[in-house]
Amino acid sequence: MSTLPACPKCNSEYTYQDGLMLMCPECAHEWAADGSDEAAAVDAKVIKDSVGNTLEDGDTVTVIKDLKVKGSSLVVKVGTKVKGIRLCDGDHDIDCKIDGIGAMKLKSEFVRKV
Repeated sequence: MSTLPACPKCNSEYTYQDGLMLMCPECAHEWAADGSDEAAAVDAKVIKDSVGNTLEDGDTVTVIKDLKVKGSSLVVKVGTKVKGIRLCDGDHDIDCKIDGIGAMKLKSEFVRKV
């Protein structure tokens, strides 16, 4: 029977140790064996806008470049304000709703925090 703690993310009992880290084979979560929050800092991805400001959920941003909307003839114009953004994983790391266009995803490199 293992004396290792259960996974803090999915509560799996099948954790194993790899060097200084503990790993979960079910959800692939990694955390430090000594209980420090080093792994939490690694998991938290910092998303920055075009000028280097850190973005957070709920921020208001401005589009800095005309962006064509894929699959339609619509264009998001320079200076369009987007309120209440949500950060997500992936290439397009901002999930938002733009007035007149609807829900879409944006890349953080094309916005500036207001």
